[in-house]
Amino acid sequence: MTTVVSMINMKGGVGKTTLTFNLAWHCAWKKNLKVLAIDLDPQSNLSQYFMGAEKYVQYLDNENRTVVDIFEQFSAPTRASGAPSSLVPEDVIVNLHRWADGSLIDLIPCRLELAWTLKNPTDKSHLLPRFISTIADDYDLILIDCAPTESILTTAAYRSSRYVFVPVKPEFLATIGLPLLARSIDEFKMLHHDQQLDMGGIIFNGLRRTGTPPEQQQSMRNVRKLASEYGWSVFDSSAHHSDSYPAGSRDSKPIFQTSYARDYVVSEFAEVATEFLEAIGYE
Repeated sequence: MTTVVSMINMKGGVGKTTLTFNLAWHCAWKKNLKVLAIDLDPQSNLSQYFMGAEKYVQYLDNENRTVVDIFEQFSAPTRASGAPSSLVPEDVIVNLHRWADGSLIDLIPCRLELAWTLKNPTDKSHLLPRFISTIADDYDLILIDCAPTESILTTAAYRSSRYVFVPVKPEFLATIGLPLLARSIDEFKMLHHDQQLDMGGIIFNGLRRTGTPPEQQQSMRNVRKLASEYGWSVFDSSAHHSDSYPAGSRDSKPIFQTSYARDYVVSEFAEVATEFLEAIGYE
């Protein structure tokens, strides 16, 4: 059975995309799962992480399809095609990695033009879950990297997901996006009684490993207090700060394949991944 998970925080700059990228790799490589990552952020950072900047630009230059086409349902006429054409799943899914045991990582990339979808007042949020329903049997886990905004993209992610996870960087104003997120989820549940959408938990990201600054300590206390009020769990494990994460992202490599990544950094992330899998019932 496929499990769909959204990674979201209404505050940007929390390391959400890096966490999603590494979780996808861990679940496929270490746990032999079939994983699909969906980039639902117009900034398209997840797409660039997986494909590399050069290949990503080439992909766009070749006018290949992206998640934008899922919301538009029909591609616009191009130089090669004089008329719109219907969306075929194989056209929008990029096969990234395949292993002999059947595990894999696929990607539905994004492009900046997704932002134009937000300007169209027509509700298109049902189109993403409808598309996912056609390909869900091909995957064990689908991870959606969400934009830090309240929009039809957020609703589309909710309508597609079984769980929501919230990466949080412990810093000044770390809690600023959580009340909006809580209200967003509550309002969605009020309007969609037939769907089970659960909070998987808050994941601290970018935490200083030793000598944790007072500001980070206070931030964590604030987040835990707010999480308790909402009935949200907070992960026991944390993804600590390491320069190996951005270094790996530049090379499209997860933390456990990144050159010079310390063993304890790799182990710490493995603990986060294990707790994540337990939360969605895979451990």
